[in-house]
Amino acid sequence: MKKLVLFLCMSMMLRFADAQYELYPTNWWVHMKWNKVQVLVRAAGKDLKAQKASVQYPGVKLEKISRFENPHYMALDLVISPEARPGVVKIKIGNDVVLWPLDRRRPGNGTAFANGATSADLIYLIMPDRFSNGDPSNDRVAGMRDQSLNRDSVFERHGGDLKGVEDHLDYLKDLGVTAIWLNPVIENDMPNRTEHGYAFTNHYKIDPRIGGAAAYKELVGAAHAKGMKMIQDAVYNHTGLEHVLFRDQPDSSWFHRWPTFTQTNYKDQAVFDPYGSRADKKIMEDGWFVPSMPDWDQSNPFVQTFLIQHALWCVEEFGIDGWRVDTYAYNDLRFMNRCNQALYDEYPRISIFGETWVHGVPNQSYFCQNNYSIPFKSNLQATTDFQTLFYGIIPAVTQPFGWTEGVNKLYTTLAQDFVYKDPMRQVIFLDNHDLARFYSVVNEDTAKYKLAFAWLLTGRGIPQMYYGSEILMAGTTSPNDGYVRLDFPGGWKSDAQNKFTAAGRTEKENAVFNYIRALAQYRKRSSAIAGGKLLQFAPYDGIYVYFRYDAQQTIMCAMNTNSKPVTIATGRFSEILQKFSEGVDVVSGNRIPLTDSLTLNPVSNRVLELR
Repeated sequence: MKKLVLFLCMSMMLRFADAQYELYPTNWWVHMKWNKVQVLVRAAGKDLKAQKASVQYPGVKLEKISRFENPHYMALDLVISPEARPGVVKIKIGNDVVLWPLDRRRPGNGTAFANGATSADLIYLIMPDRFSNGDPSNDRVAGMRDQSLNRDSVFERHGGDLKGVEDHLDYLKDLGVTAIWLNPVIENDMPNRTEHGYAFTNHYKIDPRIGGAAAYKELVGAAHAKGMKMIQDAVYNHTGLEHVLFRDQPDSSWFHRWPTFTQTNYKDQAVFDPYGSRADKKIMEDGWFVPSMPDWDQSNPFVQTFLIQHALWCVEEFGIDGWRVDTYAYNDLRFMNRCNQALYDEYPRISIFGETWVHGVPNQSYFCQNNYSIPFKSNLQATTDFQTLFYGIIPAVTQPFGWTEGVNKLYTTLAQDFVYKDPMRQVIFLDNHDLARFYSVVNEDTAKYKLAFAWLLTGRGIPQMYYGSEILMAGTTSPNDGYVRLDFPGGWKSDAQNKFTAAGRTEKENAVFNYIRALAQYRKRSSAIAGGKLLQFAPYDGIYVYFRYDAQQTIMCAMNTNSKPVTIATGRFSEILQKFSEGVDVVSGNRIPLTDSLTLNPVSNRVLELR
């Protein structure tokens, strides 16, 4: 009986001690390559400067203790040996004992997850708050700063969540989606504008208003069970004003500081300009993105370790497959190389692509793996390919054809792919959460819309589509970006229409939905599109012809950007057409003899599997 009472008393003491301490990372795993773990300890209201620390656990050694100006913090450098076994590490700080779980790794150690997105995938981007409300009980969470819940406002929370995404996995799989990219899922306990998720306030907490960690694990597991990958949105450059490490900073070196508020100049050229000034580069890299998002000082080794360990922790904790990195160009690029490499080392098949909203192929390629002989070499696999959007497919469908105009711009932009180490990793897209929806870009012209989607789903690279594009969701960034982040009709039980079903869509919407679905499903079984090469011919008179091919299959794509039918001579393409006698339209299934000429419908992109 005495032993039981003593055990209960000790348990109460341990729980009481744990309640006073925050540990980052919250836990770790045995047999990780990253086995030197820096545990940042925070104890609000306590003075840790004079406190001794020790660790009692077989196979775990406390190598170093670091202290900070702020007495609430200390950092413990732990070395986890290969002999360590899963269990609970006891960390003694002064007279307190804090428990730190050391877990068994996920089954497969990276073979059952972290498989990365490839050119065989179709990525579907979802803003969880605006897609579907699967669990109304988490619409508001007591104690959080933003208590808004108003679907009539584009800037307030609407209640969508991770359960809502999980509820529609079959819809996405039927559409042909193979990978899901969610806008950030990390906690955003800010007073307003929390629907987008880009201002983190606790790196080790999934936002409870979208379901928390349990719902995230459930979604990832359900997606994997259906053969779909999960891509997490990473934000390394900045955090939210209410982040615990900003509100109670370990010391003054964790965030960039200026005499007065200084915003980034958004000039990516300053990073690589051979004639650029140091002042411009400093403002670009160290200036804050917006006033509500403090800029991490990534030259601080503690910040570097905190961010790298969080990235590794997310992959192992939730079993994600890849990263999309927000505002990539604004980070300390040498630090990003180190962070990327840690992920590559631990998860060799993981994919990482960075947002590089820049203008110009040289600009964009500087930030990823390229073929330049320059002092700085990025190890980022790929970027979000704004160039094929802004200077490719948009002018192709909105500008008259000319020597350098119209679809010639798409051809010219792709001709510059020699700069990339692997252009097939580039993520191509028509729109996203920051841009006007493409249906509005083409003035709701479904012919132009379908032409662009045919390119998206057959072009080189990894295609990414934005939620609702398949049902013709429209919207522009005027007067603000909230209008491109509207709710998916049918995601809420009170919605008058449910466009997740064919019965809830209009005839026009179903026609486009079925067209996109046919191409998306076809590309899943097409070896040429999944991993083949690209062969393009220079456009003439508004006609652009390109091929995707490998040893097993050849696909011909003939794009007519004119408003009238055009008959083209096929002899010009004999270097690849000579061994084929017919093509099968991959959407309609119609067989088309390959003769000396081919007639193309107005504003269309005919996709033929050659036989």
